[in-house]
Order: sequence, then structure tokens, then C-alpha cells
Amino acid sequence: MTLAEAHARLTAPGQRFEIEEMDIRGVTTRTWKNAPPTLRDIFLNGRTFKDREFLVYENDRATFEAFARATITLARQLQADGVKKGDRVAVVMRNIPEWPVAFWAGILAGAIVTPLNAWWTGPELEYGLADSGTKIAIVDDERLERIAASFGALPNLEKVYAPRLATDPTDPKVRRLEDVIGKVADWGLLADQPLPDVPLGPEDDATILYTSGTTGKPKGALGTHRNMTSNIMASGISATRNFLRAGQPLPESDPHKLPQRVNLLVVPMFHATGLSANLAPAMNAGGKIVLMRRWETEPAMALIEREKVNSTGGVPTIAWQLIEHPARDKYDLSSLMSVAYGGAPSAPELVRKIIEVFPASQPGNGWGMTETTATFTSHLGKDYENRPDSAGPAAPVGEMQIRDPADGKTLLGANVVGELWVKGPQVVKGYWNKPEATAETFVDGWLRTGDLARLDDEGFLFIVDRAKDMLIRGGENIYCVEVENVLYDHPDVMDAALVGVPHKTLGEEPAAVVHLKPGGKADEAELKAFVRERLAAFKVPVKVVFWPETLPRNANGKIVKTELKKVFEGEA
Repeated sequence: MTLAEAHARLTAPGQRFEIEEMDIRGVTTRTWKNAPPTLRDIFLNGRTFKDREFLVYENDRATFEAFARATITLARQLQADGVKKGDRVAVVMRNIPEWPVAFWAGILAGAIVTPLNAWWTGPELEYGLADSGTKIAIVDDERLERIAASFGALPNLEKVYAPRLATDPTDPKVRRLEDVIGKVADWGLLADQPLPDVPLGPEDDATILYTSGTTGKPKGALGTHRNMTSNIMASGISATRNFLRAGQPLPESDPHKLPQRVNLLVVPMFHATGLSANLAPAMNAGGKIVLMRRWETEPAMALIEREKVNSTGGVPTIAWQLIEHPARDKYDLSSLMSVAYGGAPSAPELVRKIIEVFPASQPGNGWGMTETTATFTSHLGKDYENRPDSAGPAAPVGEMQIRDPADGKTLLGANVVGELWVKGPQVVKGYWNKPEATAETFVDGWLRTGDLARLDDEGFLFIVDRAKDMLIRGGENIYCVEVENVLYDHPDVMDAALVGVPHKTLGEEPAAVVHLKPGGKADEAELKAFVRERLAAFKVPVKVVFWPETLPRNANGKIVKTELKKVFEGEA
């Protein structure tokens, strides 16, 4: 069965994945007829699983009902604190059970929830809180330490809640989260309260997730409820499509009648991937989420064995480390049914290795952006085995075009490389308070991705390169100009460029080429330390090479990075 035939059958009238066309902000858009209307509906769907375990973290375990009671309690507290529909509530924490409570509490209160990158430095977090105009922030102990010095520069920030503090807060603005919801073990004992009475609709603003552009300035992608709920159906149809194309009977679709699916979530929930492609679908379908404080391969294998984890992944790094770890045979990993990833280039050989090492599991990957609320294409099983260098087809509500990068309008044919443009209910409204950047990137309902790609005759996507000057290290976006600007701030640096160096498991790593001013004496260690003081650790160049003259440039004055990359060839 062809891809088109499978999609036509699955999306036909009366089917679970039925599609309807709607006018959204003046643009005719294909949407899922049966998707949950809002994130509140996802929350309510999750609550129907009551006594199933939902969250596992170290010694903490919470059922869906316990999670729901904690979430509603916090949502009502946010209302009591003055949070109104459209106010921003920031969530700035590592992956702990309080993270989804904070997120959905903000949603139920009608807020635009703003997850910030927990790896950001204090100044980066201050920017995110200020740019979003956050009213209340829910932060863990490490992030509280980073932002405490910024309170005076954040006049909109009225209150901060923090879980798991070792000492009592000294600032009157800060309150222990446990004062409101208690510890995880006590969530089930909280009173059963009604949900806040806040009208919510599919096109209401729901989230601000920060990304960056070629300028290196973080931009808040403003997402609606529909943007996120669309992922529920997209994740479901890709697996169902595989059964159909393989000639197998379609699986049971009612999650109440299925064994619980267990996901070891190691992607940060502040990422669109962790939040929209993992957490929300798991909640909607009664899945269990197992969390780790930080990714470590052997403890992860122990968790997979103990919790009978069915799926994990996120970036190719994780798959490689599971495959190559010398202690792998000590653990029973037979429960793994899916090892999927995106967010970084992956070698086609990884597909073969996953099938070889985990014969019961399906390899999977996909393509998406913060601006597409994570998953836009998905690639699983046999389709992925047959096209290991592809990112898969779009979900049938999504449209993809390859356009001439020169004019952004001329459509190019199959297998011709050009700029990827996409459209669908997953594409966010625009950038928060940045009308010029919005107008440049979002055109008549289409998103200009900045990625160079091609589509084959069947509609499978092949990412060729990134038109944007960006590299991806283990799923983390690094915008070259941001790091280059820091290097230029060093008094000894005259010229600087950041390039990606291939890395087997991380996809690529940042490396810098620098030309010093006459008399400049800075060495590699000094420049790395200089960047480390100003930016998150994952942005620090792993290597700095010194160029004896001004860096090579083309006729337009742009640095020719292809020349600079040659310096690092053979070092992957």
C-alpha cells in the first residue's frame, strides 16, 4: 500500500484520524477532527486513568489522580495570586515530577505557559523572563540561584515558587512549592477541587517556547492549544500507518484496553520534543513517564529493566550509548519497543545497529522545529529501514513545499534541493512581540524553515543542510553568531567563526577558528573560559584553532566556513 493510500484510508470520514478543513486566522488549514480541543482536555483524558502510575522519579511515584489533584491545587493558587487568562507563567526546572504539575497548572489557570531552557545562564534566563513578561515563575533550586540576582530587573515578576529547596527562602518573593501542594508522596491526599473556571479554545494562546534565529537573539514561539494537541494525532497515525503498509491488522486504539506504555523521558521537558511529542501524548493515552536527573547510560539501562520501559530516545547520542555500552548485556532491555530520535544528524548505520541490538524495537526518527511544535515528519520501522537517510513523510494534516531559496516562491520538483516550507495545524502563530521576525518567517500560513531539503516522489523528506547558520549538538541548538559575538567581545580577538565538527554520537560539536589582533596573546583555554562565563556550557567550543590572518571571505564579505571546516577534518 502506498503512503497516499494509507493516509487516505486512515483519514476518511468516520475514521479516528479524520481530517477537516478550517479557517484559522484567515488561512484554510487541514486539522484533526478528533484531536483533543485544548490542553485542558488532555489533562482530563489523563485523569481517567486514575490509579495508573504516571510519573516516576528516583523514589517518587505519582498516579494520574495524585498528579491531577496537585495540578488543580496549584492552578487555583495561581488564580489566587492574580493570574488571569493570557498572563505568562514560566516553568524553569530540570525534569522532575513538579515540572508537568507546574505546566498544566498554568494551562488550567488560563496562562500562557513559558518553559525556559534550564541550561541557560542567569543572564539568558533573565532575558527570557523579561521578554515574556513573566508574572509568576516556578523554578527549581539551581535555577533559583541563577535568577535571584535578576529580581530587581524583572518588575513584572511578582512571585516565585520553588520545590525541593535545601534551606528556607530568604527573599519574600520566593515561596516553597511544597507549601501549596506538599511533597510528591502526599499529592494523592490533597482535596479533590473543581478545575478553575476559565474558558479555553483551540486557537487560544497556550505556550511560549524559546528558539533562536540567525541573529542569535532568542525568540519566543507563540503556540496555541491546537498547535500542541495536533501532536497527539500525529504520533498515533505514524505507528498505525506502519501496520497498514505492512499488511497487518490495525491495533486496538482505546488506551484503556491496552497495556500501559512506559517511556523513559530523557529529553528536557522545556524542549518542544520533550513536552509536545512525549509528555502530552503519554498523558493523553495513560502512559507512564520515567524521569532521570541526568542521562547516564548504565543507570538508564537499570531503569529500563526495573520499569519495563518500552520507549526512549530523543537524540542519536542516547541510542549510540545504549548500543555501545560495555555493560549492556548485564541488563534485560527486552521491553524496549521503540528507540526514536530527532534533533541532530544521525548516521544511516544507526538504524541497522538498533535493529541488530534491539530486535524487538522499532527505530524511528523525524523532523520538526520549535516553530512546528516538535514533530512535523515521522519515520518508523520498515519505512525508516528502507530510507535511513530520510526524516520521513509529514503527517497528513501537514503540507511541505520545496521552494527556490532565492525568491521564496518558485516551487521546485521532486528530488530538487531547495528551501523547505511547511504548513499545518502544528505551526505556531508567530514570535512573541517580534512582528518583523514573524512577518519574515510566517507567510500566508506557511513557515519558512531555513532548512535546505528535498522531497522524493512519495513525499519523504530529506534534510540536506541548514540554511540558517546553526549547528545541533546532541539535540541542543547552537546559533553560531551568538558564540561568535562572545568571542568578538574578547579584547584579543579580531576575527572569529564557529563551525560544526562531526561527532559520532552528538551529531556535531562546536569548534572555533580565531584570528588574534596584533599583540594578542589569548590561548585556547582562555577563550573557552571566556565563553563559558557568558553562555551555557553546551555552547562552549570544544576546540579553538588560531588562524594566522583574517578569516577567508567571499565576495559578499561572508566568512567561507567550508574552508574553515577543513582544519578539523579527520578529528571526528
